Amino acid sequence: MAEGILRNMIISNNLPWEVDSAGTNGYHIGEPPHHLSQKVAKKNGIDIGLQLSRKFVAADIDRYDIIYAMAADVMADIQQICGNVFDRNKVKLFLDEHPTLQNQDVPDPWYGDEDGYDDAFTIINETCATITKQYTAKN
Repeated sequence: MAEGILRNMIISNNLPWEVDSAGTNGYHIGEPPHHLSQKVAKKNGIDIGLQLSRKFVAADIDRYDIIYAMAADVMADIQQICGNVFDRNKVKLFLDEHPTLQNQDVPDPWYGDEDGYDDAFTIINETCATITKQYTAKN
């Protein structure tokens, strides 16, 4: 959802950003987002149905200016995958950008119902709005 939400804000604000998402495990490589992620995103005017999962690779650390980890264990996975090319200045916990939810993981609704996906969407949307606002305020 984060990729789709941020991509939508990038387009709406005409920002020169590239956004991509990747997982640190290989469970769903090549698959679209969870059907409830797609449903909740679409309900909020964002189509994420064409996104496909890919695995995070060490080269991503050089390719992107900022890499957001959705959870602390994901941050640890990124560090392990990158090894000696890991750059702590580029990798941040996603919710550290949220106005009130710093040092927390994005709730993972995977095993829950649609309400959990709605909650996750709200939190991710608020965080993406803050990221977008911070960037546009600097320019």
